[in-house]
Amino acid sequence: MTETTQPLLEAKNVEKSFGRTRALGGTSLSLRAGELVGLVGADGAGKTSLLRALVGLIAIDGGTVRIEGRSWDEAGRAARESLGYMPQQYSLYPDLSVDENLTFFAALFGLKREVFEARRAQLLAMTRLEGARDRPAGALSGGMYKKLAVACALLHRPRALVLDEPTNGVDPVSRRELWALLYEFVAQGMGVLIATPYMDEAARCGRVVLLAHGVVLAHGVPADLVASLEHPVVEIDAEEQARARVLAMLEGHCGVLAVTPAGEHLRAVLHRERAGEVGQALASIGVRIRDARPDFEDLYLTLVDRAA
Repeated sequence: MTETTQPLLEAKNVEKSFGRTRALGGTSLSLRAGELVGLVGADGAGKTSLLRALVGLIAIDGGTVRIEGRSWDEAGRAARESLGYMPQQYSLYPDLSVDENLTFFAALFGLKREVFEARRAQLLAMTRLEGARDRPAGALSGGMYKKLAVACALLHRPRALVLDEPTNGVDPVSRRELWALLYEFVAQGMGVLIATPYMDEAARCGRVVLLAHGVVLAHGVPADLVASLEHPVVEIDAEEQARARVLAMLEGHCGVLAVTPAGEHLRAVLHRERAGEVGQALASIGVRIRDARPDFEDLYLTLVDRAA
């Protein structure tokens, strides 16, 4: 990660409400050049509101947002030229072809023809969309559509790229290709901020900000955050016919901080001072448990439980 003295994007104590609903409650985040930051949280956590505030699409009620050290009022058009933004909702014109969508966005950015043609060729190659240039955007697969949206956001060579759940609804192969693109951008010195509800994607980021109900629960290097979890994690074997009963017992036990299905097993985070009590309760009904290595989902669910 390339360190700079000044973040490309920075939110400090940002507050935003929609009517009586608080979307952001004193939320802070920063993004630097050559850094991949994940904004991680479940649906309704406030991720989209924070991204929209950062890119100047909504006014905030309190706090500050800065782009390379300047507010939106101070930066104006220069700020927009330094940012690439891909919203969660569809942002392309479905009736226009891949080529026509790129041409449209190039005109919005005021790119000269020779500059656009060179960048178009590079982006089509990078996203493997050369063979789909004449295909309407509405006829693309989910993964191809997302890659075209990223290409459109990159035409003007932004210093920071902001992506709102770009892998939502994307097949596994396209998802892997999208992440490969992000790593390539970061290696070239771009700052990338990605919002995701997927805990496994959090581990791919250089740094993460965990959000719930508009509040930052934790931030830092993913591996360091997982290592900081102070409660034991266990996997629980339960017969299929008894699983619902075991799950209900765990969800109702005050010594269980989080519990989720995990394939043929149940996975639980136990309060360190009550782990033995939970183990005895399970053993009394013939259920076996074993220690497991904590992962990012365990951490997030525990933090959400603690914040509730």
